[in-house]
Amino acid sequence: MVSVIVPCYNCEKYIEEAINSILNQTFSDFEILVVDDLSTDNTAHILEKLRKRDKRIKYFKLSKKGGATGARNKALREAKGKYIAFLDGDDLWEPQKLEKQIKFMEDNNIYFSYTDYEYIDEKSKRLNRMRRCPFKMSYLRMLFGDSVGCLTVIYNAEKTGLIQIPNIGKRNDYALWCVVLKKVKRGFKYPEILALYRKSSGSLSSGGKIGLLKYHYYMHRNINCFNPVIALFLTFINGINYLVNKVVYDTDLSSKKEKYYSNKIVKMGDKVR
Repeated sequence: MVSVIVPCYNCEKYIEEAINSILNQTFSDFEILVVDDLSTDNTAHILEKLRKRDKRIKYFKLSKKGGATGARNKALREAKGKYIAFLDGDDLWEPQKLEKQIKFMEDNNIYFSYTDYEYIDEKSKRLNRMRRCPFKMSYLRMLFGDSVGCLTVIYNAEKTGLIQIPNIGKRNDYALWCVVLKKVKRGFKYPEILALYRKSSGSLSSGGKIGLLKYHYYMHRNINCFNPVIALFLTFINGINYLVNKVVYDTDLSSKKEKYYSNKIVKMGDKVR
């Protein structure tokens, strides 16, 4: 089973579409753990309606504000699946995401995987831009910058055990990937766009990216446990990595996706050795 973790806050405009993108998966062995960070809009009512429609949906509400970290930690404690996947309350999945990615992991003995993703706007219109990710990822590579999208990650919880991330304010997903990769050593990309990231101002993780660098320092200092000099160096490299991602790895999709992937899809056995 896959435990899909969905943190949300004031997502009444998007949460039903997000949940439906999970329910419409061609892979059906999953549970959906939705954790509400004390929304003040109609999110709770919508989730109660969805929960009555499908028993795979489990709805939790935090007793006090916890942000995306508190919501994800709560869901991780409740998760029963072999695999953990993530989708924020305003993002979407393509219908075959779980089927393709889980098969990729099972066939190749992979414990951490991710995919590329495409950008959409607040009306779910595709923006003809995508974020490419590296084909391989390690703990060392992750230290130099988070180049994978939270909405694309799946990891094997049987190999990692329960993970709880201290709430450092922001960039907690980055901290989580560091902890996971320290345990499983390597991660690999399934080379297809299987998720849609919404460019909006209301998500739990929204905010100025350069302004997030102080959270990177705190993470490297207190979670990765580096001394101040190394933590500061890695924070500087993280800032450079962000700019590289924007310039190099954000790709125009005005032409067909198939044209981009025609040269990228290789025999998986060769890629993950």
